[in-house]
Amino acid sequence: MTADASERLVNLAMYLAAAREPVTADQVRAEVDGYPEDQDDAAFLRMFERDKDDLRASGFALTSDAEGQYAIDAEATFASSVSIAPDEAAVLHAVGGALLEDPGFPFGEDLRLALSKLATAVDPPDAPVRTLLTDEAAAAQGHAAAQLNGAVAARKRVSFGYTNSRGERHSHEVEPYGLFLRDGRWYVVGRDVVRDDVRVYAAVRIENLSVNPSAPKTTDFERPRDFDVASFIALPFQYGSEETEGCLHILPSEAWRAPALAGGSGSLEALPDGSVEWRVTVRDSRRLLTWIVENGPGIVPISPTRLAEEMAAALQEVADLHG
Repeated sequence: MTADASERLVNLAMYLAAAREPVTADQVRAEVDGYPEDQDDAAFLRMFERDKDDLRASGFALTSDAEGQYAIDAEATFASSVSIAPDEAAVLHAVGGALLEDPGFPFGEDLRLALSKLATAVDPPDAPVRTLLTDEAAAAQGHAAAQLNGAVAARKRVSFGYTNSRGERHSHEVEPYGLFLRDGRWYVVGRDVVRDDVRVYAAVRIENLSVNPSAPKTTDFERPRDFDVASFIALPFQYGSEETEGCLHILPSEAWRAPALAGGSGSLEALPDGSVEWRVTVRDSRRLLTWIVENGPGIVPISPTRLAEEMAAALQEVADLHG
């Protein structure tokens, strides 16, 4: 959606919310900024229909009557009144504005609508606020996550090419069930149609993503009633297809951090010298090495042997590079 389209959608939402009585399409065309004056009737109606669909997808309950008049059902759309102090509004506006500028944030249109009422109530912050949700290919991840989120909401199948942790590329057709963000990466959870298996895919590894365009007003699948996306959120090195058991040694000085580091994954064993041995499932050894560096010092890879060798070689390379 372009910036002009987003602004028009915000204007339409605020116009309908402020209207004291239902309005016609002609009134919208004449009074809402963003609809071209030289646009023919058919083009306007197509644009208006898309805008109504976008508002409904954003949580606005629109009603219409036999005379073609439109209104927002306030009780079905808005929560109870919330009192926000000026400093609280300023914080919300600053953080929200930062997320809108973050290319890795995929929910910009929804957030822009949510912030529209705060825009006139607060002054812009003295210093700009910045966020960085993703740690690589931010724009690509954000765009893919936005498409996937739309497919999750509409229950439409998606197809894409995917390169796994071993560098192998395969095509997939997936029924997306949910989306989550973990350690700088967006992930989608869904049923692989061909393999008939629920899997987790990293958005950064997805290419040529396409949402099924046929029958856009109908759904392609039903999500299982017991599905819980939280149950698929794992440690960053536990996404991938090559599964092995890793063993990490946590030194005595860092043993107090072991439960938090493990996050309930794997098994922890306290050793007589005060250190901790952690056995945990590993599916991406490169991500594990990155995780060790990010969360160290005091974490030493023991097995598999190649893991310890790769870690030693990488650290030696860094030492040589910096003299």
